[in-house]
Amino acid sequence: MTVIIASITFDSSDPEPLARWWAERFDATITANMDGFFVIVAGGSLPTQLAFQRVDDPTPGKNKLHLDIQTDGDLDVEVARWTEAGATSLGKRNAGDFSWVTLTDPDGNEFCIAGS
Repeated sequence: MTVIIASITFDSSDPEPLARWWAERFDATITANMDGFFVIVAGGSLPTQLAFQRVDDPTPGKNKLHLDIQTDGDLDVEVARWTEAGATSLGKRNAGDFSWVTLTDPDGNEFCIAGS
C-alpha cells in the first residue's frame, strides 16, 4: 500500500483570494472551486496541490505546521519578491551557514524561504 500527501490545506475565512495569492507565487492555477468553500491550487512549481477551506473561526496563534520553500536564487531578492506581493517578513534567521526568512501570507499563515 502506498500513501501520498494529496494536498496541504489552509483554513481561511475567505479562501478564494488567499488561493489566488498562493497560485500566483508558484505560477500555478486554481483547478477547483467548490462555491468558495474549498479551493484547490495545483501546477506550476508546486510539488503537490494546496487547498484552501472556509472556516468560520480560523485557529488562533502560531501555526503548528508550515511550508518551507527553497530558492536557488538570491534569498534577499526572493524575499523581496514575496513581500512586494503582500507577504510580511518576520525576520531573517540562520543556523551556521544556513539562512532563511520567516514570512506570513496575507492571512497571517507563517512559512519560510531558505537559500540553497
